[in-house]
Amino acid sequence: MATKRTLTEAETLEQYRVSFENVGNQTEIATIMAEFGFDEASITTGKALYTKTRDAFDFNKKEDDETSETYINFTIAKENLSKTYTLHRKKAKVIFRNDPNILNKLALTGSLPTSYIKWLEVVKKFYSVAIGNTAIETKLLRLKVTSTDLQNAVAEIAALTSARAEYLREKGESQNSTKSKDKAFGEIDDWMSEFYAVAKIALEDKPQLLESLGKFVRS
Repeated sequence: MATKRTLTEAETLEQYRVSFENVGNQTEIATIMAEFGFDEASITTGKALYTKTRDAFDFNKKEDDETSETYINFTIAKENLSKTYTLHRKKAKVIFRNDPNILNKLALTGSLPTSYIKWLEVVKKFYSVAIGNTAIETKLLRLKVTSTDLQNAVAEIAALTSARAEYLREKGESQNSTKSKDKAFGEIDDWMSEFYAVAKIALEDKPQLLESLGKFVRS
């Protein structure tokens, strides 16, 4: 079983890369390691695991970056809608302050929910009720909330829901790629753990060669 990694994943991959490069380029190391079971065929197997892990690591980084980007887009979309709705809500509460029936229909009573889903439902209800209701739209015009403003808010809702869907999709893909990366690391870590353990034995009297594999030897 592979020992617990103390280096970062990037540092670990670099150490493995150096090990494979030097075991291939230094004939003395290759010859000695072959005598201990790590011949060319075995090293080729290890390199394949390394390549698989490197690819999985790079892909996971890409997916993480895409997730971060879509989360930023989602956050911006929510902030935009929140700013728009907050202003419209404030104006509507003033206009309909003496009409509890309309306040209730527009979901303007009580405090605004903080959870995303409940908050969005309140926002959607406001615009779905207001748009097309001539009496409500006419009164909103008094504080410069036009029909176009209401329609633009609906477009912002659509942009937000789309941004959130994209973020959740990327988040799921990122989580899947993380699992694949972790699995690949588990395989290469296990292989390299045995490789280094054997190297310490095979190169015990040649510490400088062991160090060329990325394993530092205390003097």
